Amino acid sequence: MRSPRAPLPRRSLPSLPSLRSLRAPRSPRRRFGAFAVALACAAASLLPAAGPAAAAAPPPVAGALSAYDIGAVYTAGVSSGGYMATQLHVAYSGAVAGSAVFASGPYDCARGSLPTALNACMDTVQGLSVAALEQATRDRAAQGQVDPVENLAGDPVYVFGGSNDTTVKRPVVDALADYYGRFGARVRYDRSTAAGHSWVTPLGPNSCAVTASPYLNDCGTDAEGALLGHLLGAVAPPGSGTGGTLVRFDQDAYAPGGSAAALSMGREGFAYVPASCAAGARCSLLVALHGCKQGYAYQGFGTRFVENAYLNEYADTNGLVVLYPQAAPTSTPENPNGCWNWWGYLGDTAYARHGGKQIEAVMGMVRALGGGGGTGTPPSDGRTVLAATDAETGYVKAAADGSGPAVGTLKGLYGLALGRGADGRTNRTVVSFDTSRIPAGKEVTRAWLTVTWSSGSGDPWSSPTGNRLLADVRTGCFGGCAVEAADFSAAPTVAGGAEIGAFASGSAVSTDLSPAALAALNRGGTTQFRLGFAQAQAGTAYLFVNQGTPVTLTVEYR
Repeated sequence: MRSPRAPLPRRSLPSLPSLRSLRAPRSPRRRFGAFAVALACAAASLLPAAGPAAAAAPPPVAGALSAYDIGAVYTAGVSSGGYMATQLHVAYSGAVAGSAVFASGPYDCARGSLPTALNACMDTVQGLSVAALEQATRDRAAQGQVDPVENLAGDPVYVFGGSNDTTVKRPVVDALADYYGRFGARVRYDRSTAAGHSWVTPLGPNSCAVTASPYLNDCGTDAEGALLGHLLGAVAPPGSGTGGTLVRFDQDAYAPGGSAAALSMGREGFAYVPASCAAGARCSLLVALHGCKQGYAYQGFGTRFVENAYLNEYADTNGLVVLYPQAAPTSTPENPNGCWNWWGYLGDTAYARHGGKQIEAVMGMVRALGGGGGTGTPPSDGRTVLAATDAETGYVKAAADGSGPAVGTLKGLYGLALGRGADGRTNRTVVSFDTSRIPAGKEVTRAWLTVTWSSGSGDPWSSPTGNRLLADVRTGCFGGCAVEAADFSAAPTVAGGAEIGAFASGSAVSTDLSPAALAALNRGGTTQFRLGFAQAQAGTAYLFVNQGTPVTLTVEYR
């Protein structure tokens, strides 16, 4: 088991414009909101020519996401939102056809480490090996943790880096362009302006070189026309951005576990839907991701990014639905500035791949809008959270070849065992649910498991390298419903119906159950799951889960 991460600094990762306030030894108490770098940049800036006047955006209308005729999905973002845009593109390249990124670096640059995020992925104090990041991506694809990297070949990617951005320095943005090029993406790199750390838009209130709230800068250029032209091909001139509907929807409906706040996401998200798309025209979908301190819930920031990103104007005239998911600050030190998760906060070690909590939440929104390769479904109208039946839940152990199985006896002391114990035996866990409690007459659209870390030793996911913790599904029970030795090798109805990524603390959410696994849920009685690693560990490497708390199965339906 991986050792738990060292405690984060008192205020955790700052908003990107205040990196130096975190590191400077001469002012250890300096607040993350300081903007010395921004002031220096502002002194050197020149006001650009006046851009278009901001039109009155339509007021948000409360509603739910609906499915449209979506032909292609793209992502775009700035700063932490740029990192998230790349994570979505790489993890789900089978569904996402390209990306546009302002002021951020290559995929999974942080590699789960806050110091690396600060020193290699924003500054250049620590070396950044693009070759190593490329290989790590290829390894993840080989293990099924991200979509095949071959999907990236030919994808349009727009990269923007300003010469006055001292928050995410130019070599880091260079590395992003290099990274995508290694997979054959069609990269357009705009490094021609003196922009500070910002989303560059003709509607920005800041002059070009400034790094300061609201991080929306006018550089006298139309970066949105450039990025959309690269993603979509030739685009029509922008309209007013008022001809569609701005939908305000509940992000809890898409958050694994049902709570957006638990993922450092806001309760409210937004989607701009042009009238043509609502009327049934074939449209594209752009997922637009704000940066730190730009979320709706951050200190009254509201919809300034939604209104001034200069995307709704192009949406009206180019058949483009724009989804604006919202990150939110935590009340604890993990993420006080409402950044998107690109370094693994709140214990989400799967943050950059399939199963990453924010990634899965956003992809749920994409599917609800009809994106994701046409596999989207409208949002569920109900949810049931089932706790495992304690009397029918336990663990079994056997030799690596399955011989000599026996029921484990330490459930009451340590929880449910997984991996190879100190006795050299391999452990698998059986959990049982009364799935007859799913309301009758409802179509199940989505389901996932949640487990909680109790203790462990070593890292069973890396023994051997790339090991996977899979959940087999059995309609009914593997044998008798009480846990028995034969459950170790009993045939499942669906093998590998879900996967749980590596974690070393807190709770972990599985990937969504596969369609076959959803179909295997026993609507008339019990469904059992068997959790176990795909390969036997070479040495002692195990974890215990759910000591004193039940495993849960969350089921959504309509």
